[in-house]
Amino acid sequence: MTTTAASGPALARLAALLADDTRARFCLALLDGRAWTAGELARLAGVAASTASDHLTRLVRGGLLVEQRQGRHRYVRLAGPAVAQLIEDLAGHAPDPPPSAGSLRAARANAALAYARTCYDHLAGRLGVLLRDALFARRLLDGSDGLALTPAGLDWLAGLGVPVAPLRAVRRPLVRDCLDWTERRPHLAGALGAALCDRFFAAGWLTRGAGRAVRLTPAGGPALAAALGLAPADLAPEATPDTGGGRA
Repeated sequence: MTTTAASGPALARLAALLADDTRARFCLALLDGRAWTAGELARLAGVAASTASDHLTRLVRGGLLVEQRQGRHRYVRLAGPAVAQLIEDLAGHAPDPPPSAGSLRAARANAALAYARTCYDHLAGRLGVLLRDALFARRLLDGSDGLALTPAGLDWLAGLGVPVAPLRAVRRPLVRDCLDWTERRPHLAGALGAALCDRFFAAGWLTRGAGRAVRLTPAGGPALAAALGLAPADLAPEATPDTGGGRA
């Protein structure tokens, strides 16, 4: 009874932190896994620096963000993978925004974000979902009794140069699903999802685009397709619309 009584107000306070458009936009931007300055986030949200600072202070005090000061600059980032999962899960359950006629530039930016982006430290978007599906199709992952790597999956990771032992040592699930907020299907998260994302960047298969968006490099498309047992065309982005918004 005591636990239930205490959790109600705590949950309400947490919900109140995200019940503001500016604070929600800050948290979504920080899903790129990097540290941002208060000024950068203020420009992103189109608010005054003092307003951004007040919102960031509330998010830090509420445990959603952590801050680091370097000289005169104040950097903030999400407090960890659990917070990133919370933000992504909430975004995945949010209703779609109404369609709007926008510029070609905005449409391309939305399409790039929907195709591939970082979700804190792992790969999301259509490419992230394709990665998960391919691992299941090749029986490198098994979901019969919770998500787990198969022996073939361990061999596959070794071939990619991703050691498993350090992944098991970290204090987070080795592999878990994360609901993708544009595909509305799971992509791969956990220590494995983070390690694969790091490996793809280190190999030069992925490069960062604008904001959270990432894209396959000319060499990365064929290389990733071969690693997943797919044709390069299977990883091709969908046709970019001429106008329109879309989920970000």
